[in-house]
Amino acid sequence: MVITKSTFRSLAFSIIAPLILTITIIFLFGSGSKYRASAKPFWFPPLWLIHLASLGSSFSMGLAAWLVWADGGFHAYSNALPLYIAQVSLSVIWDPLVLVIGAAWLGLVFCVIHFGTLFACYKTFKQVNPFAKELVKPCLAWMGFLTIVNYKLVYL
Repeated sequence: MVITKSTFRSLAFSIIAPLILTITIIFLFGSGSKYRASAKPFWFPPLWLIHLASLGSSFSMGLAAWLVWADGGFHAYSNALPLYIAQVSLSVIWDPLVLVIGAAWLGLVFCVIHFGTLFACYKTFKQVNPFAKELVKPCLAWMGFLTIVNYKLVYL
């Protein structure tokens, strides 16, 4: 397999673009004053862990999307790219919505939709590249945990 400059550029772009978007959202809206001010159970993740997991999820999904793209999955499966774009969009909405504004109910709705979108990405990516499917699993686990945390935030 010959790896060209364009392959490296596309890999770098597919990983760096979502990471930069996530970092920008964290720096603009990541203070989480509403999240810090609320009395939370001991098992709630600290802000630094939420942000670190968001960055890890962005990296993992960017790499999975590149693997799908490299295998021609975005052309063969017409819903793969819109699902990935929806997933990226939903991932950047939660931080300002819940941590800054404090809209836990709306955040819960977005978490459930995001989890569903990630699951749809998992099912679609599985058909194209088995390793891409494995990269989505930790993102699903994180979003499931974040949905539970968000659910508990509604009732605090």
